[in-house]
Amino acid sequence: MILNPDNANIITVTDLVKKFNGFAAVDNISFTVEKGEVFAFLGPNGAGKSTTIKMLTTLLKPTSGRVILNGNNPAEHKDAVRKSFGIVFQDPSLDDDLTALENMRYHAVLYKVQKDIRDSRIEELLRFVELWDRRDSFVKTFSGGMKRRLEIARGLLHHPRILFLDEPTLGLDPQTRSHIWNYIKDINQKEDMTVFFTTHYMDEAEKIAQRIAIIDHGKIIAIGSANDLIERTKTTSLEEAFISLTGSAIREQEVGAIDQLRARGKMWRRKR
Repeated sequence: MILNPDNANIITVTDLVKKFNGFAAVDNISFTVEKGEVFAFLGPNGAGKSTTIKMLTTLLKPTSGRVILNGNNPAEHKDAVRKSFGIVFQDPSLDDDLTALENMRYHAVLYKVQKDIRDSRIEELLRFVELWDRRDSFVKTFSGGMKRRLEIARGLLHHPRILFLDEPTLGLDPQTRSHIWNYIKDINQKEDMTVFFTTHYMDEAEKIAQRIAIIDHGKIIAIGSANDLIERTKTTSLEEAFISLTGSAIREQEVGAIDQLRARGKMWRRKR
């Protein structure tokens, strides 16, 4: 879709900082995302992607700076912000001992989806992700791709204005990845829903995202369309542009760096 320059920004991030015991996991970043935009947030392991998403989705409070998401500050109005978005986490978050239908109904109750539309909305979404025929099957019998599709359906249940996807196709085969992105693009176009996603598959970002932000060492080092980034780096693909901007060194997982800092704090307290 073509972005409308008159659309209001649905996400505005200004001078955002998050520190852990003095370590700046996110270091003074600013960016905006337009309503209805498909926006990719890319970076090496440990760059600050997950920490940023946690601040956007109320799971972490910023050290400083400001976030406005659908008109509300996540640090101050958590409930209002949570109603605005759906999220598909990198790690599975379904209850394997419930059926697909039971997982959806449980989520509907948590998000207070109106009773008179609850069942019809669940059926609509399960049909949309081609799982209606498996609605009474236990999730533990599902393949990885089926679980991802169910998580996407669940994240869309309460008509969110923004869908956050953290590595939504990690470990899936190319056919399943293609199907999932087709679902997401369809919803984006039908409901004018903003999509904010992370991925390590550069081909996904290059084909799907309208704009891409690249974060490294807690700072945003580039932002623009795939073509903008390719032209800027004088490369021939987004993957080459990404490596040109962030380097070729292998990185540790972001969570590992944060956990190391916390572990050091615990060891210091024990020594005392």
